[in-house]
Amino acid sequence: MTGPALEITAQTTRLAALKHLGEVFRAAGIETAQRDARLLMLDAARLVHADLIRAPREALGEDAAGRLVGHVTRRLEREPVARILGEWEFWSLPFTLSPATLVPRPDSETVVAAALLALKERRHHSDGLRILDLGVGSGNLLVALLKELPGATGIGVDISEEAVATARFNAARNGVGERAEFRVSDWAAALDGAFDLIVSNPPYIADRVIAGLEPEVRVHDPVVALSGGTDGLEAYRAIAAALDGLLARDGIVALEIGSDQSETVRSILEGAGFAVEGPFADFGSRPRALVARRAADVKP
Repeated sequence: MTGPALEITAQTTRLAALKHLGEVFRAAGIETAQRDARLLMLDAARLVHADLIRAPREALGEDAAGRLVGHVTRRLEREPVARILGEWEFWSLPFTLSPATLVPRPDSETVVAAALLALKERRHHSDGLRILDLGVGSGNLLVALLKELPGATGIGVDISEEAVATARFNAARNGVGERAEFRVSDWAAALDGAFDLIVSNPPYIADRVIAGLEPEVRVHDPVVALSGGTDGLEAYRAIAAALDGLLARDGIVALEIGSDQSETVRSILEGAGFAVEGPFADFGSRPRALVARRAADVKP
């Protein structure tokens, strides 16, 4: 390890630990140094933020110091904080992670927001509305939507059995398990019926790019959830081909896209007979989501 030596002991105060870890992480080139220091320290010490504010100069103690050293060692090896903690927040909800799921990103909240905007006429009258999440992962998109649409039910599918089990756990954890069903499926292969809302955050990274990604992603995220094939668009083609048999009359599709894929994904959807709205921008003002409807359902 280069930069400052790691100096955390039982006598180290909470405030001193935060300052020191911020320096250690910055020296290691970690951009979110202070945030990571705070989250790891709070978890290691079994604290909430209010505890830190109330008693910043209290010593960590032996157990917390030992856990914190372990956390920091893993972070310096470029394991993401979310993986170390075993969970992450999305749409202000907690999501347990597994090796088969991506870490939910704030940018993906754009898909939820775009879907709710497109459904604005039904948002407060959601009884009977059916949602499908293709490539459900941790369940973050489906669970967030079910929380916002209390009369809706949903199905989440994923090619990974472990991801399906994780999503099922997260649905129960967030109080929507009775309105959610999960299946192992290669996209729409195990599905029938019509859905009012279809969402997806599919793999959209071109295979040649994956080797150059940051180690937090390249090493720790499941490749199957990253790999979009030669041009990053294979999943969109598969989804577009399946939509006609899945989407209800006047149904909505909301898809996450790579920041440089707005026009190419739009072309794929329009070629399949859909009218496309967007792109909708993420928190960094980058194109992040498209909304589509059957062209025949769009009123002139």
